[in-house]
Amino acid sequence: MAVVHLPSSSTLLPSTTKLNHVSICPVSVNIPARQNIIGKVPVNRNRNAHRHFVLTKAKTSLEADLHEKDSVTTEDENDFGVVNLHHVGILCENLERSLDFYQNLLGLKINEARPHDKLPYRGAWLWVGSEMIHLMELPNPDPPTGRPEHGGRDRHTCIAIRDVSKLKTILDKAGIPYTLSRSGRPALFTRDPDTNALEFTQI
Repeated sequence: MAVVHLPSSSTLLPSTTKLNHVSICPVSVNIPARQNIIGKVPVNRNRNAHRHFVLTKAKTSLEADLHEKDSVTTEDENDFGVVNLHHVGILCENLERSLDFYQNLLGLKINEARPHDKLPYRGAWLWVGSEMIHLMELPNPDPPTGRPEHGGRDRHTCIAIRDVSKLKTILDKAGIPYTLSRSGRPALFTRDPDTNALEFTQI
């Protein structure tokens, strides 16, 4: 350890200057022990232990913060941004026959912007509001017979409409059978030429 020699007071001050002698002594201050989540740790005793406690507490707090951030990140990773239902794929045996039903009877319009020649099978995209039905001329794995009479007990596509009674008139004129909703709400179930079940519910 380096020792620094300071000049005496006689060197720093003229001999005529009077000095007031002040005595300095250690002052002992009683500082109350700090209360923490573990217990009381006196500040004026065992400084190493106190420093270890502070570092441990800080580390624990940091780990808790990181764990909380990780939890939020995990939840965000599960949110991949569902927007709406884009389209429903419906299988058909004959595209022209299905288009006669969906386009001419139900009045759905073809989305001409969707490509028809980029897939290895024939098909058509039909507008249903802002969503679509994709008709695909492919073999249907579902049997055409033995299906439930009521389409509500089968896999089905639901289309929201404004007037169920008007649709009933259209189906009656075309001789297409349908069943009404068993819950009593304004809705009916019918099937397309390939026995795919459709629900029409009034909103």
